[in-house]
Amino acid sequence: MTALTQLPQPDAAVNPDLRLRDILKTLPRDCFAKNRFKAWSKALISLLMVAIGYATIVAAPWFLLPLAWVFTGTALTGFFVIGHDCGHRSFANRRWVNDLVGHLYMMPLIYPFHSWRILHDHHHKHTNKLEEDNAWRPFEPELYDSLDGVVKPGYRLMRSWLWWLASIIHWFGMHFNWTTFEGKQRSQVKLSVLVVIGFAAVVFPTLIITTGVWGFIKFWLLPWLVYHFWMSTFTLVHHTAPDVRFQPAATWHEAQAQLAGTVHCDYPGWVEFLCHDINVHIPHHISTAIPSYNLRLAHQSLRENWGEYLIERRFSWQLMKEIVGQCHLYTYDSDRAYQSFREYHAQPEN
Repeated sequence: MTALTQLPQPDAAVNPDLRLRDILKTLPRDCFAKNRFKAWSKALISLLMVAIGYATIVAAPWFLLPLAWVFTGTALTGFFVIGHDCGHRSFANRRWVNDLVGHLYMMPLIYPFHSWRILHDHHHKHTNKLEEDNAWRPFEPELYDSLDGVVKPGYRLMRSWLWWLASIIHWFGMHFNWTTFEGKQRSQVKLSVLVVIGFAAVVFPTLIITTGVWGFIKFWLLPWLVYHFWMSTFTLVHHTAPDVRFQPAATWHEAQAQLAGTVHCDYPGWVEFLCHDINVHIPHHISTAIPSYNLRLAHQSLRENWGEYLIERRFSWQLMKEIVGQCHLYTYDSDRAYQSFREYHAQPEN
């Protein structure tokens, strides 16, 4: 059995008396300033990059199509980041502008804006809380043992080498049933679901009629799968490392979870550019009011004031091997937070 390589970790646990507001006070006020020019520039850059991507798909010979799909799908991830800012109300001052732009940019991804916004806010309020977090919440061995049917093998696949499909399961399983929401939220989610269904009902048949089934696969499905690869990868890496702890509600500590329980990861420059620095992730968990174009400024401040607590990585195949090869079942071991499926099933009682 391959031993788990220990990745660099923060030097110290967060002081239990530390509150999130104490961290917020150390951030420059400029981090929270909305800039209309920067916001709309980012939105237009994403439109331009996606247009270039689709033009490349049209013009590229067959052997270059994979590169065109990767570029276009990554640029479409930039669409999601614009919608992400809108969902956190950090794109514009007016709520209706955030809602309109959010719907427009998430519509081609067939992602209902309001259901994502509401569920994502829940993740931010309960980051790394075992009973509540809805983003890459790991299963404990006892919960894993209780699974039946296709759920148990499905969990094994999503936590290991098919991690890149997990975002699709999350998207489909949680965002289209408006009856799971209450009050005003239900009508908002219903609107968002109908918007993306209406978009798909018009665009998908038109694409198939004009370009055939292969055209649908070539122009929409494969770039969309690349987008979900990045969504799965970003969110997994943001919240998973051998020693990143999830806690029960009774012992959960907000500052510990948001400052020292989320992960900053550096990706290749072209990915950072197309995805608007969304991977500068720790300041986003300190405050969702920070627009994406101010995340690097905020992260530099966190490094200067709270650097001993930050977890920072660089994206690589080795990093993904560490995570999807080992970080499977959550444990309360003093040395690490996870054990692998192989380790677990090698135990005589399992």
